[in-house]
Amino acid sequence: MQVNVVGKNVQLASEIREYAQERAMKLPHYMDRVQQVDIVVGRDGSEFACEILVDVEGHKDFVANAHDLDIHACIDQAHDRAVRQLTDWKDRLRDSHQ
Repeated sequence: MQVNVVGKNVQLASEIREYAQERAMKLPHYMDRVQQVDIVVGRDGSEFACEILVDVEGHKDFVANAHDLDIHACIDQAHDRAVRQLTDWKDRLRDSHQ
């Protein structure tokens, strides 16, 4: 799985980049067909904005967005939303095959 972390209008410290990659590496636990994860962290006024794009085989990209004053909280919220989308889709797949 490939993980890309990009800063938009903000310089990302290596600590933040590693934290985002660490969170992204947990996504295949929820859906095994994850091929690529792109994380875009930016500044939106006084808040940070985080967008996680999850490329899954057999489905269009899942997109999770979050805004927060703390960059770690912003990444966590976007990760939680991506997890929710992946688990919901996996449940729908499982239900349709029964």
